[in-house]
Amino acid sequence: MSKIKESELKVLQEQEQKKGAILHDLGLLQTQIHSLNHMYVELMVDQDKSKKELEEEYGKVNINLKDGSYEIIKDEENK
Repeated sequence: MSKIKESELKVLQEQEQKKGAILHDLGLLQTQIHSLNHMYVELMVDQDKSKKELEEEYGKVNINLKDGSYEIIKDEENK
């Protein structure tokens, strides 16, 4: 049986190992992206709930996120 040189085999094995590691990392990244997308959606739902609660208490307002101050949003009817 004929064989390639040991050094050539080693190169091929290292390349295959690196390819496997890259595919593994890509799988992990996809999983992280999926998890982050779910976390983002949950945050958006929570944020919408908070906005509705604040609107019930203060009416329609623009809130300054740095200091908590707010300005009332004037409707077309209230101008």
